[in-house]
Amino acid sequence: MQLRFTPEKKRRKQLDAAEKLFAIIDKDKEYPFEFVFFRITGFNLKSLDENELIRGDDLLEDLRIFISKLGGKLARPVAEQGEKIHTVRELAEAVGVSTKTIYRWRKRGLIPRKYVFPDGIRRLGFMQSKVDKFIEVNPGLVSRAKDFARLTGRQKQQIVKQAAKLTAGKDLSRRQIINRISAKTGRSPETVRYTLRNYEQANPQKAAFKKSGGAIEPAQAAEIHRLFKQGCEVKELMKRFDRNKSSIYRIINRRRARALRSRKIEFVASDEFLEEDARKRILAEPVGKTESSGRKNLEPIELAGSSLSAYLRTLKDVPVLNREQEVELFRQYNYLKFMASRIRAGIKLTGVSGTRLGLIESYLARAEEIKGTLIEANLRLVVTVARKHTTGGANLLDLASEGNVSLMRAVERFDYTRGFRFATFASWIIAKDFARKIPPEKSRFDKATSASLEEVHRDLRAEDAVDFAAMEQAHRSLAQVIEDNLTERERHVIVSRFGLVRTPIRKETKTLKQVGEELGLTAERVRQIELMALQKLRQSLSIEEFELLTG
Repeated sequence: MQLRFTPEKKRRKQLDAAEKLFAIIDKDKEYPFEFVFFRITGFNLKSLDENELIRGDDLLEDLRIFISKLGGKLARPVAEQGEKIHTVRELAEAVGVSTKTIYRWRKRGLIPRKYVFPDGIRRLGFMQSKVDKFIEVNPGLVSRAKDFARLTGRQKQQIVKQAAKLTAGKDLSRRQIINRISAKTGRSPETVRYTLRNYEQANPQKAAFKKSGGAIEPAQAAEIHRLFKQGCEVKELMKRFDRNKSSIYRIINRRRARALRSRKIEFVASDEFLEEDARKRILAEPVGKTESSGRKNLEPIELAGSSLSAYLRTLKDVPVLNREQEVELFRQYNYLKFMASRIRAGIKLTGVSGTRLGLIESYLARAEEIKGTLIEANLRLVVTVARKHTTGGANLLDLASEGNVSLMRAVERFDYTRGFRFATFASWIIAKDFARKIPPEKSRFDKATSASLEEVHRDLRAEDAVDFAAMEQAHRSLAQVIEDNLTERERHVIVSRFGLVRTPIRKETKTLKQVGEELGLTAERVRQIELMALQKLRQSLSIEEFELLTG
């Protein structure tokens, strides 16, 4: 979602960075998420309490998907490239290997991108420079592939005999037998599999080995699910893994169920969702149409290039939602996630229904569409808030890009049932994140941005001022709760530590050491007092008020 609102120039840099990262990942090691995030985006994550570790093999698969999807969105004409671009077939012929070998090489680091070829169709293509680099790094792999010769009749007979011997001696699955023969003969698993399949087709009364009816291996199940998601047909999966149709679907649905069960689904609850006719009332009627409905088939809004004025002109084409439309969209957005969560609660890994899984996935997909609509309708708000934070020399385009991420978080957390406008809540979230991420001494002054500030003032002068009355009310309410529930020393610690002297946006926080010097206490003792005070406040504050305090 975040990449939809990232400048194209930055996305191309991130694509290049992802490809470079892919080339250095070891599948047998683990990597911190912060490291991966920094290598791709160039930003440091400072808000993570603990750094998640990602297995190398999982990271390689995620990077492959990321590069494929992002490359598809950024596909450029072949004619614009400064070097030769090979299709899969052209590269196979040029190197002297099969197309299947080319696909196998993709897992070894030969990363393609999508290009628009002269016939107007987007296809995978390989840059000559990257092909040369791959051959240079993997001379043995390429040499063995080039030297591969067709199996002789005698070699085929040896493979069949080995399969029969392994079948008789041990209780192995078909795939295990194929892998063992592959390792022993030096032939690829695909070559062994096709040899045995052709033999069985030619000799139906003399099967090379018995069919395996045992439980499928986890790695094999994961491979089936991965191929299915990439568009591989069920018939092909049946042939490749020697499984019947029901078995393939059972494996796929079980994997889909596991993915859905591990997915984080959060929503703003409402008593209305529990009413009998809730689905009919909430989802039956579409939200009142606006001019934005005509944008469905257009490219996502982007901070195109470095042109601030062009970005602002694009935003003007997206009408702001009125109060009724905004409430209805948030209502549908949260109800869809509520329904997905409720149906998911009844899912079991045994005998899972593909129809129920599809319903959950459709609810979540519709929720994502609504989320995109809400984000696009409020992108001008991000620029408005970002403009207030450029006084320290911050680049407005960079601020807008970072503010879009905060806007996404605001959409997830906004409680539409409380009667406030979303702009009020989102402005606070965005400004709070700016205050945390941009130190006062930061000076990333960009001349092009400076020259464009007058355009911003001119284009946004007519915009309605953001209504901060609700935030100020929440701030006063928070102050009253602190006054009523904490001792004098606890109040001093909380007010000083979380900067509640001024407004909730422009905070002036103090360190533990500074507060300790004021009270004549150690920093550790101040930390203990702060923790006890927060535990008291957690019982008395609403979620929004507690976020206002601790955010």
